[in-house]
Amino acid sequence: MKGALTWSALLAVGCGELDGAADGWGRLSNRADVARDRIDRQILIGLRETQEGEAADAALTRLRGLARNFQYVHTETGLVRTALNSLAHEVRAHQRSVREALEDAERLKFTVHADGSVSYPENEGLVADNPLRGGRAAAGSGFPDLMAPPGTLTAPNPHAATAQDIADRIARAVTLAIEADTRYAGILRSLQAEDGLDVPNSAWTDAAADMASVREAARAYLNDHIPYRASASERKEWWASLPQELRDEYLATYPDVIGNLDGIPALVRDAANRDNLLLLIGKLEGLDGGEADEAERKLEALRLIAEQLDAPLKPGDPPMYLLGIGDEGNGRAIVAYGNPDASKNVAAYVPGLNTSLDDRFAKNDLRRARDTVKGIRRWDPDGASIAWLGYDAPQLLDSWSSFAVAGSGRAEKGGHLFNGFMEGIRVTNANEDPHFTAIGHSYGSRTVGAAAQQGDGIPGVDDIILVGSPGVGADHAADLNVGKSHVFVGAADNDPVTMLPTKVQMVAGAAGLYFGGAYGAVLAGNLVDPGSDDLWFGKDPASREFGAHRFHVSAGPMPIDRKGIALAHSNYFDPVEDRSSANNIALISAGRAREVKNEVYR
Repeated sequence: MKGALTWSALLAVGCGELDGAADGWGRLSNRADVARDRIDRQILIGLRETQEGEAADAALTRLRGLARNFQYVHTETGLVRTALNSLAHEVRAHQRSVREALEDAERLKFTVHADGSVSYPENEGLVADNPLRGGRAAAGSGFPDLMAPPGTLTAPNPHAATAQDIADRIARAVTLAIEADTRYAGILRSLQAEDGLDVPNSAWTDAAADMASVREAARAYLNDHIPYRASASERKEWWASLPQELRDEYLATYPDVIGNLDGIPALVRDAANRDNLLLLIGKLEGLDGGEADEAERKLEALRLIAEQLDAPLKPGDPPMYLLGIGDEGNGRAIVAYGNPDASKNVAAYVPGLNTSLDDRFAKNDLRRARDTVKGIRRWDPDGASIAWLGYDAPQLLDSWSSFAVAGSGRAEKGGHLFNGFMEGIRVTNANEDPHFTAIGHSYGSRTVGAAAQQGDGIPGVDDIILVGSPGVGADHAADLNVGKSHVFVGAADNDPVTMLPTKVQMVAGAAGLYFGGAYGAVLAGNLVDPGSDDLWFGKDPASREFGAHRFHVSAGPMPIDRKGIALAHSNYFDPVEDRSSANNIALISAGRAREVKNEVYR
């Protein structure tokens, strides 16, 4: 829109041309996506399976770079498409406002002039010498003052106020159209790639900023229609109802939202989060100052997850799906091994104390989910297992008080978020009668316990496994809403977390330690709460009184061992270090709980 814009020029703007340009950029974006997918799923796999040596490794590196370049093209051209479509959406709204004002003027026999002023007929009932008799022209002000000078709110001619309103509506539409044109022109000018054939990390930093600006501009076009507050079922229906062109726009412009929206199919979430992963890396790499230190911890995890997603699958390895990723709080990551929408048996593992988006999560916690699905697939070749870091687990560095306060705070909030995620998995699963298992480890068992006690329990979950638990905030397994016969507990004899004292014992022990040393601490704790089978967060899940099935696990190394501290607390999922526990977890998750080897209660 060049030159001074009038209302007639606004009506003449061809939004169809903007639509056509957007479609062209959309086709380019889709072609880049297809090219990237072909490299990832066909060429790279074929090369790995048939070629070896330095030349093959060099080719793999170049191909991964080419795939990354295509992904960048897919992202940036998708943003151009969304910017053009959003501009057309806004211009159409302003054209509609002008047309409606013109229709009102015609109905009232007012005259709208080329400059936007409005003439209105005189009122024969007014006295002849009235200085504001009919025929005056009302000029629009675009955004009229709400506080008009005294004595000017009412015109002698009753048509004047109506004419002024029509003129103001026209002027407002023109003003907003000019503002939109200027805003989108700036956005489109910023969507430029760096020179050269390679896409450096800095380009992804710029891409994250580009996406933020397009999203802010396209809020009314796309964001306002996302069903943030809807149920998982309603979100699933919303996504299914969208035409493919609009789905592509959401994936290109809101990959972080679509990728983390419960109720969206797993394959869609995976595609969105893979795109968002590179944008997150670019965003965090662009930080400096005090933020850079915190960002580096998360960056290490994001890079490791990206490497695992790109790594070739070995025989027997389940495919990996990225169901959630984010940098809020301590970081977010939800990783599935096996497609949870297609699997009949799905296990979801919630990690605990001191877990955050760092290299330990990317290595250790993901390995636990991977080991679990390998165990499940001994009986169900299509089984799936999920590592769910969708909340802020308490951190040791948060201070000791965080461990106590988090019992009713972070666990409850995390439980609510976990229930939302599981509801999403439930509605997108394609099986008629799937079998879901929730697994809580350490403080994660407290989070699973909180989730199970909210509403009707964890959506879709048939069995609950608690390992290394300091208590779940409940005194009886029956409180977890799956029936006590479907609650299973693993507690290693040398796992100190499963033997944490009660809060009363802890206070008394601290006093005893101050006055009488270690002996005084033990004595005071036993005197205050003798023979208690309670732990820090309630009844000991491994006790008879709790009423769950206690399954057999290895005793594990002593709490203080030459290899480390509290190693027994970390071995429950390890098929090498604790084969019995890993096997029992897999049996329960595969729906074969009757074959579990039991252990006597504490």
